[in-house]
Amino acid sequence: MEGTNLKTVVTWVDVHERLPRSGTPVAAAITGRYPADSATESDTALGEEFWLVRPMYFTTLHRSEDGAEHRDCFVDSDGVVRSPHGLASAETVTHWAELPTLPGRTTHAVLGEDVPSALRNAWGARPTA
Repeated sequence: MEGTNLKTVVTWVDVHERLPRSGTPVAAAITGRYPADSATESDTALGEEFWLVRPMYFTTLHRSEDGAEHRDCFVDSDGVVRSPHGLASAETVTHWAELPTLPGRTTHAVLGEDVPSALRNAWGARPTA
């Protein structure tokens, strides 16, 4: 049986050019410094700079647990809010990309009773019964 094609192409979008639609799950390229609060009074940054990719979603309005409102921001699974690069924030998103679809599918999610057959198809396995 032929296997599923697991290759995908990622197209990165600069946040200065365009932002995703609200509610869109994305791969976000984040930059900052770790630890984030390591600047001294002389404004010399300590710690280590980073640029990494995290799964997030974009939203035009997010309310944090403390009640603060954030507009046009990226939010990760821990509820950490990051602004597009160029805005005042310790960590910012420089680029974003749409997440790939599930292996062998044209969608990002399969739910309920359709999951076992979708997994079998992705792994190239024959039904057990």
